[in-house]
Amino acid sequence: MAVRFLSVRGKKSIDIRRLSLRLNNSSCSHIGFFSTAAEQRSRGDDCRNDDGDDDRNHSVTHVRMLEMRAHKLEQQVQDLTERYKRALADSDNVRRRTQKFVEDAKLFGIQSFCRDLVEVADLLEQTTGDMEGVETVNLTQSLAQIQGRLQEVFTKHGLEKMSPVGSTYDPYDHEIVFHTAAEGVEPGTIAVVKQDGYKLHGRTIRHAHVGIAVKTQES
Repeated sequence: MAVRFLSVRGKKSIDIRRLSLRLNNSSCSHIGFFSTAAEQRSRGDDCRNDDGDDDRNHSVTHVRMLEMRAHKLEQQVQDLTERYKRALADSDNVRRRTQKFVEDAKLFGIQSFCRDLVEVADLLEQTTGDMEGVETVNLTQSLAQIQGRLQEVFTKHGLEKMSPVGSTYDPYDHEIVFHTAAEGVEPGTIAVVKQDGYKLHGRTIRHAHVGIAVKTQES
């Protein structure tokens, strides 16, 4: 009886040991599981932090690229604006020059005609002077009338005869053909007009042929 009790008791002690070992193994496995989950959670948080930093860096880079592009476009707009202003100024200058050319063409288009016409005036004036001593008063008056009328036509179209006697020599208006003694005029001034000069709207189209007065030794 005593032997049987001891054997049963020995079996119970063995079962208790086995159960305790199983409990220990199970607790260890649970602890390992929880530790693995915690590690995975911490790794996931790290990955999320890395992804957030990458997104933030990408956004900053994108904004900088947009700012650089906007600055470049602004420079291009300024450059195009300056070119447009210069083109407008050049166009305005061309328009003004063209308008001046047209006005000059209107004013001086008959310049060649006027040169030929003044020769006719010279002939009429010369003929009138030659016929003063001749007994042809009516003819002289007629020629003088023609000459006066011709000068009126010249004035109407802006053609003006110069009167340089007593004035200072001007190379733009006069051409010296001889020198003469200063009698009644200042030396160095124009004493005689050999051929009349003409201006068309203030522009010389024929120089006056003049004689300049010089101081003689007697004077």
